[in-house]
Amino acid sequence: MKLLTNSRLLRPLLLLRRQRSHDAKAAPKPGRPVPTGDQLDELERNVIVRHHRNNVPLIRSLIQEAEAGDQDKLFQLQAELEQLPNLTHPRLEDYGEEPRELANYVHRELPPQSSLKEFSELARALNLYRMDHLGNYTGHKSYYLTGQLATLEQALIQYALQAVTNHGFKLISVPDILPKEIIESCGMRTEGERTQVYKLDNGECLSGTSEMALAGFFANKQLQEEQLPLKVTAVSRCYRAETSGLQEEKGIYRVHQFTKVEMFAICTEEQSEAELEEFKNIEVDLFRRLGLNFRLLDMPPCELGAPAYQKYDIEAWMPGRQMWGEISSCSNCTDYQARRLGIRYRRSRDGKILNAHTINGTATAIPRLLIALLESYQRGDAIEIPAVLRPFLDDQELITRNKRIPETKLVKFIKA
Repeated sequence: MKLLTNSRLLRPLLLLRRQRSHDAKAAPKPGRPVPTGDQLDELERNVIVRHHRNNVPLIRSLIQEAEAGDQDKLFQLQAELEQLPNLTHPRLEDYGEEPRELANYVHRELPPQSSLKEFSELARALNLYRMDHLGNYTGHKSYYLTGQLATLEQALIQYALQAVTNHGFKLISVPDILPKEIIESCGMRTEGERTQVYKLDNGECLSGTSEMALAGFFANKQLQEEQLPLKVTAVSRCYRAETSGLQEEKGIYRVHQFTKVEMFAICTEEQSEAELEEFKNIEVDLFRRLGLNFRLLDMPPCELGAPAYQKYDIEAWMPGRQMWGEISSCSNCTDYQARRLGIRYRRSRDGKILNAHTINGTATAIPRLLIALLESYQRGDAIEIPAVLRPFLDDQELITRNKRIPETKLVKFIKA
């Protein structure tokens, strides 16, 4: 078959790959890269349970046409293969569409609901925030953080960086503009009606998270097993084109750009599950020391996106909104990203070159963390500063009304 000479085009499908140990099927033989019907059936079941676009029937058809001699179909086949999601951890198969709550952490006793205010009301009362009447020059869903709220943002960044670097993460400063190939290799679409990616006129894109730039930094690199796990972190602006009009997601809950501290690791297959647990534990400790009330969720297949094999979310209780809001997540992407980006390592015992695994996690996503903190630490006309943040704020204990930045008021223009 002519298709055999183009097995590189089939690798996202062919090596996707391992069945569960108790139900293992024979892997494709080196001389026969074409996936079997059973393998395609398994891929289709995975696509459906993840609520992904089901393009497996089209893949079947394209394989048949390519095997019949239509080599032009190989390029279309490659594009369709790249849209397939990662496999799903067997633990998640019976979750349905709801996450499992693994733990619920309560660190603060909140005042009566009748006295609680929502973030926007608190921040405006303290003259620390502006989001209204910005459309004429900054666009929808823009915002300004001023005075002590802007300082609190920087304190959160330094707090998170101190914590993750203490766990062996090396800080890298990353670009915000990336080639679309890097973004798509990480599992985020750059085309289509519902893409979250901002595209520039030259075809490059604004990064949705520094995970993409960190992964791209290691593209086409061959590491030694002794270097792994290799853990890095970055602070960056994140750009998301799609926002929400839901009332519960008003204000800075879902915006077009925000600051985030990201954790990223490259590791071996044997290390990846333990690394994910370390990421999860770092995040839990970060928010525990901040004194927030939050819960840890194990996410179902339909919430994994394309690249994740498994994912934990952390949601904080936002008492002013009376809702749980996601403030962090971490994912094991196995070899999904590394295979596409060419991130490999040489195994020590036999010198074999293998695809690495990648892990990512959010140490801080500033806007939502500010919402959770202000709403949880409100004290009438002031905001208490968590003890762990005070060293980054000259031991300041309270945020009070900002009188330095003038308030903006709309006035009617009167002709002379």
